[in-house]
Amino acid sequence: MANDTKNLFESGHSACAGCGPAILMRQIANTLGSDIIVVNATGCMEIVSSKYPESAWAVPYIHSLFENGPAVASGVARNLRANGNEHTRVVYIGGDGASYDIGFGALSGALERNEDVIFIIYDTECYSNTGVQRSSATPKFANTTTSPVGTKLHGKQEPRKHIGLIAAAHNVAYVATASVGNLPDLKRKLQKANETRGASVIIIYASCTFGWKFDTNLTVKMSRLALQSGMWKLYEFDHEKLTMNMEPTFEGLEEYFKLQKRYKHIKPEEIEIIKSDIKKDWEFLKAMTGK
Repeated sequence: MANDTKNLFESGHSACAGCGPAILMRQIANTLGSDIIVVNATGCMEIVSSKYPESAWAVPYIHSLFENGPAVASGVARNLRANGNEHTRVVYIGGDGASYDIGFGALSGALERNEDVIFIIYDTECYSNTGVQRSSATPKFANTTTSPVGTKLHGKQEPRKHIGLIAAAHNVAYVATASVGNLPDLKRKLQKANETRGASVIIIYASCTFGWKFDTNLTVKMSRLALQSGMWKLYEFDHEKLTMNMEPTFEGLEEYFKLQKRYKHIKPEEIEIIKSDIKKDWEFLKAMTGK
């Protein structure tokens, strides 16, 4: 149950100004309430929130490694149940580096076992904490330190991994995407995950002012442009039934790119490729709904 009197992710953390993930951490903690244990993989949110001897978390908190966060969360949940605690929820929180890549095997294993954990992936589309390297969540043509722009290659050449579909393929009860650009939708999905026993997964778009290089007052605007243009889509699998939560207008992509220095190199023909990819992906997802 949500705590209405106190922020469970406190001010005083050291996140960047305009940090999308920091906004999400407060929404996550306050929506899920005080009866949770957070297991946080190495990453930006661990670095900024838990520097010894201080912590921004007003709930029990465990820092795990990049590669083993879901396994640690599984162990905590099983210990609680073994000792008769059926009410405290365990919440895994990891970025795309920890969840899409380095800890992907541990995440897949935990989902296959249907561990009683809420798995939350905050997606900054790069390794924000360790030098803005590409991850498998990085979109096509984005400039990162390991997918640089040169004369032959214009940033990352591969499309991002569809981790929501991969998670849903594990036949868990609930998988959803969310965004800092639509907080009511995010809170509803967090509450739904909290009511679902067994494994549930929420992948949250979290715009990163440091990694994407946009003005710090544009965090929410960036997130809303991503939803509007279709760069990020809102959907949920509820017991394997897919529902699309918002239909994009497929507009605003040029403005979205223009506001980010990671895309300052992008060519008009590359924008058209991405527009085509967005619509193909939308039609693919819509077909899965049966509508």
